[in-house]
Amino acid sequence: MDLDFVCAHAGRPAADLTRRDVVRALLAVPSGVALVALPDLRRSLLAAGNPLSAPFWESAKATLGAIESGSATVGDVQRWLESTGTEPLLLTRSFFVWPEEDERGPAAGEMYRRLVAHLEERVAEGEIDPDALARGEAAAREAYEDLQEHWLNSPLPDGRVPVVEVGDEQDAELFAAWDEEEAFALGELRRILADLPEPVRPAAELRAAGTRLREVLAAPGYPGNVLRACAGYEGEPLPDDDEELWLTVTAGIAGPAADLSEDDDDEEPAAGEDGLGHEDGVLASLCAIHHADWLAVVAALARRGPGVLASPERIARLIAESDDIDVDMDDPEDLEAAEMLFGSVTPLWASLGIVDRNEILTPLGHWGLPRALERAWSPSA
Repeated sequence: MDLDFVCAHAGRPAADLTRRDVVRALLAVPSGVALVALPDLRRSLLAAGNPLSAPFWESAKATLGAIESGSATVGDVQRWLESTGTEPLLLTRSFFVWPEEDERGPAAGEMYRRLVAHLEERVAEGEIDPDALARGEAAAREAYEDLQEHWLNSPLPDGRVPVVEVGDEQDAELFAAWDEEEAFALGELRRILADLPEPVRPAAELRAAGTRLREVLAAPGYPGNVLRACAGYEGEPLPDDDEELWLTVTAGIAGPAADLSEDDDDEEPAAGEDGLGHEDGVLASLCAIHHADWLAVVAALARRGPGVLASPERIARLIAESDDIDVDMDDPEDLEAAEMLFGSVTPLWASLGIVDRNEILTPLGHWGLPRALERAWSPSA
């Protein structure tokens, strides 16, 4: 490693290299190699008219030595990089986090480069003191954090706000990935169901379940408030058709359409240790269940038919043993997590007649669960 390597890595001539450029190049090679190269690199930069400073070189030697000895943490290394004065903070006070370099979209990439350029200007103007940052001075660090927080949340000349631009892009990427995963899961569900006999529609059971469901949805509190949120029913008239109502609510359990309404929030009991009321905790659990887990469970129940146990414990085991998904659940904690999440599902299923009081799958559940899941994953018309 030499000055030519640093220049090539940074894409700048020696006279224009920043502390950040040098640190990123040093971190791009093994720490032992970087330590050996430090003296020659320092002399080369001095000869190029860009000597940097004694505090910088001292911080470089100390941090690289700690990395080589194994005593440096990831946080220590990140802090050293940020002490260069032109490195965007990994985590801001408002909990904004930049995407990883290889995961940044066009907007994130542009905003990141703009912030680096802004910080370089502030260093040149003397507003940021990299030596004070390298020495770990608290006031300098606080000012550095304030400056970045202000830039991220202030409009650019064209009116765009960096934190909004990056957040919107990440949301769009997340939704696209979600849609892709859902479409794949839907295709797999249809493939599995195509090989199974068509269950008989249990008309009497469906009619009775529809009557009970209307009573549950009209009543205050749990489970009606959660089921209303799952289906997206916020006061409008319910469908007259029992099948339409039942399938919509059942599908909503696999993909809740809304949060609790303000009226339902007022009815919640005091929050538990996780800071959520019971109903909010149930909705959070439903939203945390992966497409693959739903696919594994419903496929297994569709194959086994009415009479099979569908308790949270059994469901967790069905996921772990599924040949329909690629999942590694050898760790007992993974089974416990799945059991906990589906512990929020089975009581809702019971209120819909999908399972009975002993958590046994009913003919209605066997007929309706696959249809409801297909509805949950089908694109809206």
